[in-house]
Amino acid sequence: MRGLRKYLTPFAPDQSGAVSVLYELDGIVVICDAGGCTGNICGFDEPRWHERRSAVFSAGLRDMDAILGRDDKLVGELADAAAKIDARFAAIVGTPVPSVIGTDYRALRRMAERRGTLPVITIDTTGMELYDVGAEKAYRALFDRFATEAHPVEQGRIGVLGANPLDLSTASADALRAALPGAVCYGMGSSFDDVLRASSAEKNVVVAPSGIAAAKLLEKRFSTPYEVFDPRVAAGTLLGDALDALPAGARVLVVAQQVTANSLRALLRERGAQVSCATWFLRKPELAEEGDLRLTEEDDFAELVRDGGFDAIIGDPVLFDIVPQYAGIRIDLPEFPLSGHLNTAGHEGAQ
Repeated sequence: MRGLRKYLTPFAPDQSGAVSVLYELDGIVVICDAGGCTGNICGFDEPRWHERRSAVFSAGLRDMDAILGRDDKLVGELADAAAKIDARFAAIVGTPVPSVIGTDYRALRRMAERRGTLPVITIDTTGMELYDVGAEKAYRALFDRFATEAHPVEQGRIGVLGANPLDLSTASADALRAALPGAVCYGMGSSFDDVLRASSAEKNVVVAPSGIAAAKLLEKRFSTPYEVFDPRVAAGTLLGDALDALPAGARVLVVAQQVTANSLRALLRERGAQVSCATWFLRKPELAEEGDLRLTEEDDFAELVRDGGFDAIIGDPVLFDIVPQYAGIRIDLPEFPLSGHLNTAGHEGAQ
């Protein structure tokens, strides 16, 4: 039945992805809502919330404040917060309400900067897209506004775009730095100063589709080249020796975010496997091959497995609950957006 989910929970929306990118950068992040969206972000969608605090606030808009467009109230509260918190910037993140009433984010940014002391970025998330769309908007807004000065290029310095807990995991930053000496994972174990010095990177590596727009911006602005791949795959830290169980010539289905799936496909093809890729999330046409799929329903996955004749499936453990009849090789690759802490605790390649 289309639209029926018996195993998968609702996926994190775009405002959660935007907050995930900004969470560690010493900014004041204001969710333009009455409180509900902020509660979901901090309570469910942000895995670092119980381990590391960040200045994430709800605008606390009442119904009439939102309907009447009381931007002056939001601006005043942001200015008050900026006077009390040692922050480097402020970000206003959209939700369904400002989307419905047509909030003018450009005007809101100008008002906030005139009233306060911090530079402000606005992210026009709507709550209607998935987390990776919001992460993509946040990366681009962040680097467009703050990565403006050309610094001398530092040999060996590698900028990593797309490394956030929803696209990868909280453990992934250490694995990425181990695989890429000199890596700076923007938004995970890095600082706002690293964003300001983005032009000093010798190259950028994009590890998730959400980082591509920012990589293109930095290439255009500073001529910084970029590559798209998941370094953990080649380093063997993502799945360990699990792939050794695959027979020669195996038909394999990889279900993961697009960059990780593509990197696994390249590795498996070197071993002689026939590989198909699918994702539940952002799918960039320039990264896709013919036959790659974007999944939206549980039935889509069930039909793909039923008709695909796959010898092995690599994906989040919760996916195998959808196809209990599958008798092939199962290789777990947890994704936080699919199963959260349920399947991902302690896994090197996931949350």
